[in-house]
Amino acid sequence: MSNEVLKAIQYRRTVNQNSFTDKDITKEDILTLLEAANAAPTHKRTQPWRFVVFRKEGLVRLGEELSRIYRTITPPEKYTELAEQNMVKKATASNVAIAIVVNYTGQLPEWEELAATACAVQNLWLAAHSLGIGGYWASPGLINHLGSFLNLEENQKCVGLFYLGHHESEAREPVRKPLTDVVRWEE
Repeated sequence: MSNEVLKAIQYRRTVNQNSFTDKDITKEDILTLLEAANAAPTHKRTQPWRFVVFRKEGLVRLGEELSRIYRTITPPEKYTELAEQNMVKKATASNVAIAIVVNYTGQLPEWEELAATACAVQNLWLAAHSLGIGGYWASPGLINHLGSFLNLEENQKCVGLFYLGHHESEAREPVRKPLTDVVRWEE
């Protein structure tokens, strides 16, 4: 495949914290990712995506908040200290975490605003891939309790955390169903 955009779409993969290196992601690279996200398609130009970027001590605060939420909302019979510790570890093992927020405008159906935000995240992901930065979109149930921590407005909702880090993972061949399994032609 010679087209670089199509190649990036095919080979972009989830890269988890266990593959991240200690190499810092520069603010310039983060801004490049956010500019790519901001170029996503959006119906009626509502641009419903919002992002909260956590770096350095911000990652520690995010991890502590996720840990606090887990401790607060988890029933005693399901609570484990290891899971609580992993909340902090997951955040701080990343170079950057970005809270993904949908700003529901009321101008469009909510699914359209969510779809536009997902397009923004895909743009961010492809831009990260192009810079050799790995990452993934996590959506644990705890995100439903991040509203006050993120200073969200009533019409806004956190739909995930995007964890980022430089990595040294090898490119993997895409594993997808064949088109014949997902496309029906009507001619």
